[in-house]
Amino acid sequence: KSFKKANNNHLEKLETVKAKKISNLIFNTTNIPLDVENEIRLLKDGKVTFKAIIKAIKNAEKFIHLQYYIIEDGEILNNIIAEIEKKRKEDVEVRILYDGFGSSSLKTATKEKLQKLGVEIYPETPWKYGKFLYSLNHRNHRKICVIDNKIGFTGGVNISDQYINNDFLGIWQDTHLQIKGNAVTSLHKSFLKDFYYATEQDLSEEARFTKSFSYKNSSKIQIVSGGPDYEQSIVMQQYLSLINLAEKSICVLNPYFIPTFSILEAFKIAALSGVKVTLLLPKKGDSKIANYGMYSYFEKLLEAGVAIYLRDDFSHSKVIFIDDEISSVGSTNFDCRSFEHNYELNALIFDKNIALELREEF
Repeated sequence: KSFKKANNNHLEKLETVKAKKISNLIFNTTNIPLDVENEIRLLKDGKVTFKAIIKAIKNAEKFIHLQYYIIEDGEILNNIIAEIEKKRKEDVEVRILYDGFGSSSLKTATKEKLQKLGVEIYPETPWKYGKFLYSLNHRNHRKICVIDNKIGFTGGVNISDQYINNDFLGIWQDTHLQIKGNAVTSLHKSFLKDFYYATEQDLSEEARFTKSFSYKNSSKIQIVSGGPDYEQSIVMQQYLSLINLAEKSICVLNPYFIPTFSILEAFKIAALSGVKVTLLLPKKGDSKIANYGMYSYFEKLLEAGVAIYLRDDFSHSKVIFIDDEISSVGSTNFDCRSFEHNYELNALIFDKNIALELREEF
């Protein structure tokens, strides 16, 4: 259902006009305010991400909520289930959402095992033969983990052994976030809304699911939740705003770069205006069609002065940061599917230290 109307009370704590403008944009389109008093940790690959998530699961006291586009059988999922089994014996509640298309390979036996443990596991946007095109087209691409409202994770990483074992693209690289503080509640609200959509169970009135925990740190975060249930194309507007507000530099790390006309023009205008625009993209991907589509935009971008670098390994990260000041890490690709059809989630970070750490990694 819907949460109460929020207020963007902490807007004045942002230091620059550009930060205030994009924060207002996100608040006015999503009703999600800027959160302060958070600690952010960058998780720079899948192995580090799952180590952190499993550690958090081990420390769970009340509930574990997981939501992923792809949940696949394998070593990583087995390790997570082993910890969940221990937690269920301690009466920790566990709820899991997965996308019906992205997780189509998940074995029925695995879902039944989780159900027998007392886990509430549900598909979101499942395949419906009467609504085949709609259910196929609108995928939930979000990656969310929230534990006790005290710690949360989001970014690009799915539950898949592609992050620890070689496939035809090698071991996948990705970027994820560990969040402690008030922003975990905003992240959790996205999960609770999706849980209601999947199950018609409204958990939003229960204080234990909406209680915030401040963390004595200065990081400011705003959760950007977008999808076909909003009137605006929120994640595209977020990316457009970042590109248009940049004064010195724009750095993009993304696996699927097939920009819409407005995004393409924004990059060209930025580069032609003297902003240093750098794209770091994978040379090869899991879709030849997507790769050919990506290459088709290079000539116009290069002519405008955009610098494009192709990396040999496959990076699944969805990162953009501007002026070493404002960063975004999340699930959103630079393509029409993410902008118009998928349910996506990004974390917009107002922290120069995080931006500089991303630049160093970049």
